[in-house]
Amino acid sequence: MSPQDIELIHQHPNFIQLVRRKQKLYWSLSLIMLVIYFGFVLLVAFSPSTLGQSLSGGVTTVGMLVGVVIVVLAFALTGFYVYRANNVIDPLNEKLKQECAR
Repeated sequence: MSPQDIELIHQHPNFIQLVRRKQKLYWSLSLIMLVIYFGFVLLVAFSPSTLGQSLSGGVTTVGMLVGVVIVVLAFALTGFYVYRANNVIDPLNEKLKQECAR
């Protein structure tokens, strides 16, 4: 592939749209995960006694619940990423490959 071909691909509207959608998806999900993790770190740093408090007098603590919530949110965000990649990014990528192969 020549440098001119690569430049034509970079200027293609579908390529520009693909890059923008991927960047938007990556940055937004990364930001959400960072907020979740840093929120947990700040909770540990400034209110460690909160994590050890029992929920309804049982063995389950606030810290366990927060940990479970973080893991569930990580799986949910991963599932959302896979859904968006399969339904938005991959079709756009295939369309771009077909148009540029001509």
